[in-house]
Amino acid sequence: MDLEFLLIQLLLKMGVATAVASALGRSHEFKKLLFATRRTRERNILFVLFTCIPFALGVYFRFRVKNFQAADLGFEAAILVGVLGGRVAGTLGGAIMSLPALFYGEWLTLPVNAGAGMLAGSLRHFCRNEEEIWTFSPFIDLSVYRWIRRNLTHPRIDWQTAFFLMIIALQAARIELQYAVQPKGWLWVLYLPTPVALLAVFATAVATIAIPIKIWNLTRIEMKLEDQERLLLEARLDALQSQINPHFLFNTLNSVSSLVRFDPDRARELIVKLSKILRRLLGKHDGFVQLREEIEFVDDYLDIEVVRFGRDKLRVYKHLDPETLDILIPAILLQPLVENSIKHGLAPKIDGGCITLRSRLQEGKLIIQVEDDGVGMSAPPAVAAQQMGSGRGIGMMNVAERLHVLFGDEGKMTVQSRDGLGTLVLLELPVLQLEPGGDGLSSAIYAARSSTRS
Repeated sequence: MDLEFLLIQLLLKMGVATAVASALGRSHEFKKLLFATRRTRERNILFVLFTCIPFALGVYFRFRVKNFQAADLGFEAAILVGVLGGRVAGTLGGAIMSLPALFYGEWLTLPVNAGAGMLAGSLRHFCRNEEEIWTFSPFIDLSVYRWIRRNLTHPRIDWQTAFFLMIIALQAARIELQYAVQPKGWLWVLYLPTPVALLAVFATAVATIAIPIKIWNLTRIEMKLEDQERLLLEARLDALQSQINPHFLFNTLNSVSSLVRFDPDRARELIVKLSKILRRLLGKHDGFVQLREEIEFVDDYLDIEVVRFGRDKLRVYKHLDPETLDILIPAILLQPLVENSIKHGLAPKIDGGCITLRSRLQEGKLIIQVEDDGVGMSAPPAVAAQQMGSGRGIGMMNVAERLHVLFGDEGKMTVQSRDGLGTLVLLELPVLQLEPGGDGLSSAIYAARSSTRS
C-alpha cells in the first residue's frame, strides 16, 4: 500500500462517515433516540442498534469488497457511540461493530473497539455541559487555535481538548498494538509508518468522529428552531384569541344589560346561555376544533342574539355538507364573523334579516361561507374594517390575521359586499385531520403550518 492509495482511502473514509450520518439523521425514530434527554435501558439499546448496524455493515464490506478498506469505521464509530450514549452504549456498540471482524479471525478488534467505546463513554460523564459535545468540530486547526488562544491567559484542559487528545491516544495505541501483536491478522489498522501518513491517519480519525457530530448537531439546531417557531405561532395565536374573547364578552353583556330592567326573565335566560358559552371557552384549550363543535358554539351565541332581536327579526339558515363536519378548523373562527353580520349588517335594518352558513369541500379545500342580507358596506371591505375600529376591525381583521398566522397563503378570507344588499364572507382552508398522539395546541398549530409548505 502506497501513500497515494492511503490518502484516497482516508478521504473515502470521511465520505462514508458523512453518508452514514446523513442517512441516520433523516430517520425520525433515530432523532428521537439521539436527542432524548434521558433514555431508558431499552431505548439506549435501540439507539446502539440504530447507530451500529450501518457501521457494522461497513466492517463486513471491507472483507467482501476489494480495495474498499475505507468502509470500516468500527473503531471511530465505537468512540462516537460512547461519547453520545455513555459507557454501556459505547462498550456494547464497539462489540457489535466488531462481530464481522471477529468472524474473519481478527480477534483483537472486539476488545479494542469495546474498550475505546467504554473510555469515550467514561469521558462523557466528565462533560459538564452537553453543548461541548455537540460543538466538537472536525476543523482541527481551528480547534487547536482556539485552545491555544484560550489557554494563553488561563492554562487548563477543557473537555473538547481532552476528547481530541483521547482520540489521538487511542488511535496511537491501536497502531502500536497492531504493530506489536503476533500474528498480524488479529488486528487491522489502516496506516503507513511515515510521518505524513501518520498525520493524515490521526487527522482522519478525529474528522470521522467529528463529522457525524456536526451533521447531527445541525439537525438538532433545526429541530430547536422548529420548536421555537411552533412556540411563536402558539404565542401569536393566544394573543389574537385574547382579543376575541373580551370583545365577545363585552358585546354579550351589553345585550344582557339592555334587557335587565324591562325583561328580567329574558335577561336571566341570556345569562344562562352566556354561562354555557363561557364554560366552553374556559374549558377548551385546543387551538383547533371540528367544524361541528364550532357550529354548536355559534348556535349558542345565536340563541343569545335571537332572544335579543326576536325570532322574526333574526333568522338563521344552515347548509352544511356532512362530510365537512369532522374537519378541523381554528377554534372561535366563525363566531366573530356571525357577530359582525348581526351588529353591523342586520342591526341597522328595521325589519332585521337572515344569516346563512354554508360549508362544502372544493378541490381539496374546505369552503365556509357566512352571508347576511343586511345593510352591507359602501366602502371596500378592507377599508371598512379599518374604519370601524373596535367593531368590525376586531372581528374580521382578527380572523384574517389568524388565518395568515396558521396557514400562510393557504388560508384565505374573501369579503364581498354591496351597500344595501348584504355581505358574504368566504373562508378557504386546507383540510386538516387530527393526528393521534399529538401534544395539544402547539402540535396542531405547527402541523397545520407545516402541512401547507411547499
